[in-house]
Amino acid sequence: MTVVETDRIEMAEIGDKLTLDMMFKWLERMPVPEGIKTEIVGGHIFMSPQRDTHWAITFGILTQLSARFPIDRQKSDVRIDYPGHLNGFASDVTLVAEGAVMNDKRQWRCQDVEFVAEVISKSTGMNDYGPKKAAYAEARVPVYLIADPYQGRIYVHIDPKDGEYTTESKYSFGEDVDLTHTLVGLTLKTDNFPRD
Repeated sequence: MTVVETDRIEMAEIGDKLTLDMMFKWLERMPVPEGIKTEIVGGHIFMSPQRDTHWAITFGILTQLSARFPIDRQKSDVRIDYPGHLNGFASDVTLVAEGAVMNDKRQWRCQDVEFVAEVISKSTGMNDYGPKKAAYAEARVPVYLIADPYQGRIYVHIDPKDGEYTTESKYSFGEDVDLTHTLVGLTLKTDNFPRD
């Protein structure tokens, strides 16, 4: 294991087959401080602290989803494995389909994810705009929303096809985000979303 920067650890492959389960088992044994979000993106471990702005936006999205969906369909920072090389994400907000059940490892399946929202952090934002967006499209997640407090923007990606999203809409913080034409079926208010 080699530490690179303060929030990223690269795992050296041991043997022929490094798995997400092995990597997460190693992480469970590490002294990761409370409040640190941990994900594996393309075989790299990313750790980032939960910041106030980040949590306020995440909570704002979850609160609005709660008006339409039961709490047991909403997930935050829960591991879900996605297509691609060693992708175990703990998305900021995930909405699973009605009737979705966990697999035999007690994990939600990416095939049952209907909506994902990621709130950008400076240290890991490149994942949300790059490899995670590609993995969500490959998994055919119908709606992927990025909230960027540095730009004060919301990006909504829909219509995944052939491993990429075919439609993108942009909104500024303060504007209503129209998701009524998607499985989410609501208008997301962003006027209280803080900026960094």
